Amino acid sequence: MARKYIDCREMPSESNCDLTMAGSEEHLLNAATIHAVTAHQHEDTPELREEIRGALKDEVPAALA
Repeated sequence: MARKYIDCREMPSESNCDLTMAGSEEHLLNAATIHAVTAHQHEDTPELREEIRGALKDEVPAALA
């Protein structure tokens, strides 16, 4: 199963959040949405989830980096 990652530093933020998360696409989408709602006061909407899904990137294994 391919892993994805998301880096909050790449998203617009007033708090300069530096959280990075990685995991399977569905687990990561859920975790990133929870983070956006609880840490950044976003509303959990289909539009937010699509924005987050669009920001997910393929994780490069450490041995290849």
